[in-house]
Amino acid sequence: MAELKLSESRDLTRIERIGAHSHIRGLGLDSALEPRAVSEGMVGQTSARKAAGVILQMIKEGKIAGRAVLLAGQPGTGKTAIAMGIAKSLGQETPFAMIAGSELFSLEMSKTEALMQAFRKAIGVRIKEETEVIEGEVVEVQIDRPAVSGAASKTGKLTLKTTEMETVYDLGAKMIEALGKEKVQSGDVIAIDKASGKITKLGRSFSRSRDYDAMGPQTKLVQCPDGELQKRKEVVHCVTLHEIDVINSRTQGFLALFTGDTGEIRAEVREQIDTKVAEWREEGKAEIVPGVLFIDEVHMLDIECFSFLNRALENEMAPILVVATNRGITTIRGTNYKSPHGIPIDLLDRLLIICTQPYTEDEIRKILDIRSQEEDVEMSEEAKVLLTKIGVETSLRYAIHLITAAALACQKRKGKLVEMEDISRVYQLFLDVKRSTQYLMEYQNQYMFNEAPTGEGDDDESNAMLP
Repeated sequence: MAELKLSESRDLTRIERIGAHSHIRGLGLDSALEPRAVSEGMVGQTSARKAAGVILQMIKEGKIAGRAVLLAGQPGTGKTAIAMGIAKSLGQETPFAMIAGSELFSLEMSKTEALMQAFRKAIGVRIKEETEVIEGEVVEVQIDRPAVSGAASKTGKLTLKTTEMETVYDLGAKMIEALGKEKVQSGDVIAIDKASGKITKLGRSFSRSRDYDAMGPQTKLVQCPDGELQKRKEVVHCVTLHEIDVINSRTQGFLALFTGDTGEIRAEVREQIDTKVAEWREEGKAEIVPGVLFIDEVHMLDIECFSFLNRALENEMAPILVVATNRGITTIRGTNYKSPHGIPIDLLDRLLIICTQPYTEDEIRKILDIRSQEEDVEMSEEAKVLLTKIGVETSLRYAIHLITAAALACQKRKGKLVEMEDISRVYQLFLDVKRSTQYLMEYQNQYMFNEAPTGEGDDDESNAMLP
């Protein structure tokens, strides 16, 4: 009998992509804000991480609204990783908006409008409202179905109890349908929102925990509610100012958030929203949560954007601005003037500057170990030593790119462990910047529109082009 081969099935419901910073889980600091050597995906950069930890603490305490931080350093020294670490450490409720400086010039709106929308995305509003809920343990669900289908709508009774009381409620067709969708049965603890009729299943009562021999791991056991069945509960909704802007400026309301076509929003709409949010704050209905706006490649902004940032940071509802750049002293875009990092001096004066340092050989080795683990690649000790050497001589990013390529080369030769030969093979196949520049120098005459200096007297200039 021929052997039956089953094709490998893949779970398509969970699509996990491994990004450049998917291994970052936080800043890797202890309770005293001291950086650990290797923690939460972060390696080295102890002084920069410590400074970022102080900023993080001030953000959490709400003491640094309208301030700006500059992450400055050479390419591949972990500036974006530190920003991602701040985002992960802040948690879900604090808004974190991220844009690249070059994005503003490709959007179908003015640069200042794009920046304003980014600012509003980074400011959260925690809106509190009180709602009446019915909360209790289901004693019995009784549904009367008509003998002839379509003759009459379904009716029924729902018996709920707490530790102190028990009540029977009459059910209409909509509530019966909602109970059916949630698969509510006797012994479940449920909450019913009186305004909307929404049913939430809180779990299963401890008193019914022995009803079945087998229960799934997702079954949550809860106590039977005490007190009265009808209660007033405070519900907290977390939204950003940009989401409120879009909902109030478009005819389709919140659906505009999903289409992505937000367009330009009029200043009058924003003023009315700011006034309303200020009223809610005074009444205690809402709370402002200043988030973080991270602008990568900030040197790509022009003088108009920098002027806008200067003004926007003075606003009372400004988020914390974190910008990153890898430029030295360079021209400010839109002018003929040079400045450190390509940022005007008046804006630089507002920034708290955090510098990142190049990684040491030991730190590069640890980062490559973390990336190999993240990309699920098993590598021999000799291969790791060779890859670390390549990272030191070329760049960390180039060495990281070789990990998956070497794993594929290993897979092709039907090996299980990435060896030195796999690293050497992909090193020959894919050039780094230095070797690519060297190749261009040798064959420059065969390329179109070559502007590199030629001749024997220009050797020094040619060497200067090599990184």
